[in-house]
Amino acid sequence: MFTIVCSTNRQNSLSKEISRIYQDLLKDQGQESQIIDLQDLPQDFVVSALYDNSGKNEHFNKYRELMLNSEKFVFIVPEYNGSFPGVLKAFIDGLKFPNTFTNKKCALVGLSAGVQGAGLALSHLTDIFNYCGMHVLALKPKLARIDSNLKDGVITDELYMELLETQVKQIIEF
Repeated sequence: MFTIVCSTNRQNSLSKEISRIYQDLLKDQGQESQIIDLQDLPQDFVVSALYDNSGKNEHFNKYRELMLNSEKFVFIVPEYNGSFPGVLKAFIDGLKFPNTFTNKKCALVGLSAGVQGAGLALSHLTDIFNYCGMHVLALKPKLARIDSNLKDGVITDELYMELLETQVKQIIEF
């Protein structure tokens, strides 16, 4: 089973829509998946579930276990201030280290309102995952100007869909 991480806690995010599209693409290939939406994290997890409080927040522990028991991940990553959302870094910091990611595999998809498609964010995140021992798929679609290329839950750019479909096939075989 794949775990798709919607990597923002922003309400009504485009990342959530892309996460659902990705889940459908996996389903079309006969793959089961679950979505972890960082919007659903406990509001106080940065003080109640990290560092000295690791393992003490029962609500956050459910996410820790889901991530620990997953073998393959897909991170849908919006660009925030030239990198990825801080909530994603805090989420990663709250997971069991290094076992959550060691020798596991992931795919990254970037999206942005601007023209870079979260390229720097994906680079930063790749460095973190490599440090944690996770293998990151080389194909990392960068969905630039996503607000112009997504309408009613459908990606309208044919190249974007082709890239996602190719990545889905690659992550299944990875």
